[in-house]
Amino acid sequence: MEVRFLQLGAGLLLLLAAQPAPTTALPSPQCQKKCGNVEIQYPFGIGLECSLAPYFNVSCRVQEDGISKPFISDDLELLDTSLTRSTIRVLNNIATYCYNASGLLEANFWGFDASPTPYRFSDILNKFIVIGCNTIGFISDSDDSKDRSYLSGCISTCSKVSDLTNGSCSGAAAFNFSTTYINTFNETNAGGQVPMVLDWAIRNESSCEVARRNKTGTYACLSSNSECADSSNGPGYVCSCSKGYAGNPYLPGGCQDYDECKDSSSCPSGGICRNTEGGYQCSCRAGRKFSDKNKTCDPDTGLIIGVTVGFLVLMIFSFSGQMILQRRKLKKVKQEHFRQHGGMLLFERMKSENGLAFTVFTERELIHATNNYDKSRVIGKGGHGMVYKGIVKDNMPIAIKRCALIDERQKKEFGQELLILSQINHKNIVKLVGCCLEVEVPILVYEFIPNGTLFELIHGKNQALQISFSSLLRIAHEAAEGLNFLHSYASPPIIHGDVKSANILLDGNYMAKVSDFGASILAPSDKEQYVTMVQGTCGYLDPEYMQTCELTEKSDVYSFGVVLLEVLTGQEPLKLDGPETQRSLSSNFLSAMKENNLDAVLPNHIKGQESAELVRGLAELAKHCLDMCGSNRPSMKEIADELGRLRKLSLHPWVQLETEETRSLLSGTSTASFGMETATAGYPTQEGDNVPMNPRSSYYAR
Repeated sequence: MEVRFLQLGAGLLLLLAAQPAPTTALPSPQCQKKCGNVEIQYPFGIGLECSLAPYFNVSCRVQEDGISKPFISDDLELLDTSLTRSTIRVLNNIATYCYNASGLLEANFWGFDASPTPYRFSDILNKFIVIGCNTIGFISDSDDSKDRSYLSGCISTCSKVSDLTNGSCSGAAAFNFSTTYINTFNETNAGGQVPMVLDWAIRNESSCEVARRNKTGTYACLSSNSECADSSNGPGYVCSCSKGYAGNPYLPGGCQDYDECKDSSSCPSGGICRNTEGGYQCSCRAGRKFSDKNKTCDPDTGLIIGVTVGFLVLMIFSFSGQMILQRRKLKKVKQEHFRQHGGMLLFERMKSENGLAFTVFTERELIHATNNYDKSRVIGKGGHGMVYKGIVKDNMPIAIKRCALIDERQKKEFGQELLILSQINHKNIVKLVGCCLEVEVPILVYEFIPNGTLFELIHGKNQALQISFSSLLRIAHEAAEGLNFLHSYASPPIIHGDVKSANILLDGNYMAKVSDFGASILAPSDKEQYVTMVQGTCGYLDPEYMQTCELTEKSDVYSFGVVLLEVLTGQEPLKLDGPETQRSLSSNFLSAMKENNLDAVLPNHIKGQESAELVRGLAELAKHCLDMCGSNRPSMKEIADELGRLRKLSLHPWVQLETEETRSLLSGTSTASFGMETATAGYPTQEGDNVPMNPRSSYYAR
């Protein structure tokens, strides 16, 4: 097998002649500063009169293609220089040791004695690469084995040459490997040169201390704001600008003050930065004090104590004046902030009708409760706002609803919801805990409902609970009780306006809680107040409401009828796929009822396990709720009563319904009750009526 050998010596890197010691001659202002695209920084210079010493001299040559390139010595192309790291990059010839056409090994080595020059091979910034099959390459500090103190290398082998591929060498982006190198590696096809990093230093003296004591005036750190450091690679020293200064330390006045205030990290957030000569100073705004130890703006405890004492004294001797001042401040807050929640008229109306029977939270309390509204606290998102879970004092969980967009319509909706919920206290309606008036964006605070929504229980992420039909019936009954309270017992009556399974929340005991009153209205007192913009959710909208733009209690009844269909069939109200005629659940259901083919829309577990009389009774109730004429639909009270009786039939199958009275009421010929006592939302449940606890977050927003 063909064997190749490559050798690269740390002491055989650059062929440079020994040069005399540097002098302190300064470059002329007319010296050329660039060669091609390379900036030439003193102590390097183009021409002997422009460099610190001959071995820092750079030759700028025009190539055949017309481009100028800089060279150190006679044949090493200079790629760039660095004063801060005291390094240069040059193009390095690739050493080879290969068989020629005659089968003889030919070596291509080059080197120089580095000791009298300022350059040393950088042992940190270079990569040593060996190419070949069964090849050993080594790097040493001397050709002579007797004088050698350092030797290192690596081995390259090829298990299967055909598996090699062209591409960059791992860890060395400047060298592109070619498979042809294995068979014909020489100066021509190898590309000839690759970059190499050299450390440089002022090496006419062994250290900074010796250079400072030298009386010949050759000390190179000429800037008054510079520092000297011994070279980390060989004898000599290097210069750098002092902390707080930047520039060229090898020139008089070369290190100028650096403006640290340009760096955003100089002072803490909220701090004030002031640049000084060679440094900077940080200060903090009123009420805070800069800590040198922690580099932070901490509260000024002395100022806080003084203000507190002064405030207490002022409270003692000026109580009456403070009361007037507080009233003025409160009035200003109401005018500037609460105006966005519906204005002063809404605030006065709440006080006169119901009083502030809830907590007025501060902005700081809500920020702390939600960890500054962290994304992990989001439990609901919809068209009316974003809902976060929060923890307030006494470890009480709450749900905090913020408006998603700031426009006049949504401000009005939040104000409407605030007014409506502040008047309601019912176990099947989500409770308004309080609000925040200090912010531009409206914020409402609810009780936290942990177990998701009825929609999720039937269709979504909680579907795996496999809840019993009797439990679904109980939840529907409880939701009907809540809506009945809005229609019949609130003063004035309240129309929800967006009844759907996603707005029926489930508490820790899986009790129904009607939520989201952003689209709700108070029952109008005259005809003109009926005119409104149609809003709601597709699949639940009352067709009569869509035609007349008149939102009534019977609009809620229609929407609740769709909810009953979800309970009965387990299907979603609207399907976006499939034939257009089958996308609406209510249309499919009414068609099946008209054809006396209810089984076509019922799931198998309902057909096989539930009482036919129960299923038929619930279907008839849903059918009447979905009547196209609102006046023919039952009231929410009648619906709640009927669901109560159906629940009794579900829990006690031996109890029979009074079918004649049922048919009479649903057909609209009677407004009396269905003939049995109304089952309350708290009706005792049987064993199959229980639902396992599931600590999931609920969705309060549409």
